Amino acid sequence: QVQLVESGGGLVQPGGSLRLSCAASGIIFNAYAMYWFRQPPGKGIEWVSTITTTGDSAWYSDSVEGRFTVSRDNAKNTLALQMTNLTIEDTAIYYCAKDGSGAARGPGTQVTVSS
Repeated sequence: QVQLVESGGGLVQPGGSLRLSCAASGIIFNAYAMYWFRQPPGKGIEWVSTITTTGDSAWYSDSVEGRFTVSRDNAKNTLALQMTNLTIEDTAIYYCAKDGSGAARGPGTQVTVSS
């Protein structure tokens, strides 16, 4: 069955960086555009980033543009999100997903930005 597992979350100070990873199994990984979503405390899920099947194009929400970078390794079936210059507003559970609605997502990894 399809399995997406995020990792790499944690507690970081404002201005810091984190790198999230997502390991995919049970799918033909290179056939799917992949997505990152997040859910801030008390709010709904919001789209963060999309990367094409080959990784040659990516898009970002306005709130993370210029600070986050998505990448993928199709040989290893992994997706990554490099996050820099983190702010308190980036605190959320981060999910990787294989569909644009975010419905087919993993369990998530918690990112907390706090001083």
